[in-house]
Amino acid sequence: MEQTAIAADPAAAEPAGPRPAARGRLHRAWWVAAVTFVTIVGAAAFASLPGLLIEPLHAEFDWSRGTIAFAVSVNLALYGITAPFAAALMDRFGIRRVVALALLVISGGSLATVWMTAAWQLVLFWGVLVGLGSGSMALAFAATVVNRWFTARRGLVTGVLTAAGASGQLVFLPLLSWLVEHHGWRPAAVTVALAALSVVPFVWLLLRDHPADVGLAPYGGPYGAKPAPVPGAARRAVAVLLRAARTGPFWLLAGTFAICGASTNGLVKTHFVPAAHDHGMPVTAAAGLLAVIGVFDVVGTVASGWFTDRFEVRRLLAVYYALRGVSLLFLPMLLAPSVHPPMVFFIVFYGLDWVATVPPTVALCREHYGDDSAIVFGWVLASHQVGAAAVAFLGGAARDAFGSYDVVWYASGALCALAALMAMVIRRPARPAPAAA
Repeated sequence: MEQTAIAADPAAAEPAGPRPAARGRLHRAWWVAAVTFVTIVGAAAFASLPGLLIEPLHAEFDWSRGTIAFAVSVNLALYGITAPFAAALMDRFGIRRVVALALLVISGGSLATVWMTAAWQLVLFWGVLVGLGSGSMALAFAATVVNRWFTARRGLVTGVLTAAGASGQLVFLPLLSWLVEHHGWRPAAVTVALAALSVVPFVWLLLRDHPADVGLAPYGGPYGAKPAPVPGAARRAVAVLLRAARTGPFWLLAGTFAICGASTNGLVKTHFVPAAHDHGMPVTAAAGLLAVIGVFDVVGTVASGWFTDRFEVRRLLAVYYALRGVSLLFLPMLLAPSVHPPMVFFIVFYGLDWVATVPPTVALCREHYGDDSAIVFGWVLASHQVGAAAVAFLGGAARDAFGSYDVVWYASGALCALAALMAMVIRRPARPAPAAA
């Protein structure tokens, strides 16, 4: 069925057999990686908006921060839970179709919020629709592209594609915060919808599902025929989960990544802007600091991919989580009405560590779970988003209850220390015994 669809698509009607790469010519895998990067950047607009919505929606509709944060938590949870099924759907229907449909769902959900009048509509449009669409655009998308198109430089490419989300944050956060500040939240929601929609042509016309579609071997590896479409995507995703759940590394990876999500998307991305605003900092200044985190996130994540190709990944994870925990413990003392040097140091330090955990986590999934690693990583990502969802909601509830976010910062710092210990006890995968002479 998939082969028929490819043949019928004029854009994909390219030689199916292997052909040697032209000498001195850039390998097609790098173009696929570039399209993937642009796609993730364009879709990142939706991830930049939730922290900017809390105060405007609270002011306009008089919804509690906990209620608004609940919609964000539904979005984050579905983002994670959808990821492993999306990875399996990509194996069944192809990357292009799944990602293009996901972008359309994101665009529709974001645009529909413009006409909402009740909190349940925020949960439906932003929580459910954008959550489902963004889950199909999750890091499992990047992992699938890397696994199919690259044999060499996998850690580096994973780092670059992971940094794409931060690059999108850098592009969109200042614009969206300015729109919210000067024109209200609705133009910002429309901007998110248009950004997601504008990426669809790039995906449909330029992305390819597998190197064999264009008669190439993956970068740095031997040629291999394109696997047949895998039926029963949902059944396969669940079967992979059940197999992985019988192994210790899966639970340690899921636990550490849940803490990763709690301390990044759930806490800082959702609540940093309102927390800084509580201390008198203008929303645009706080959003600008988040954008600067995105700048250094790009540097840190690409560097982490480079380190992942060269160093022992368990120790990298432990160092990343330990440093993140220390930085969060100091944050409550740094929040002030204006930006000062210690806050700038926190932003740079925290930004370098923001998603540096992704390349080593993907590498550990690949080491332990082989061909199923993209789906396993999808389930590990689901735990990341469940952790993010829990803290997104609890952070808003804590602010309503205590009038401050301090207790959440301290608790997240302690959780990061626990994640560092968990990373160190992940065992190395068993290696086959050498053949007898």
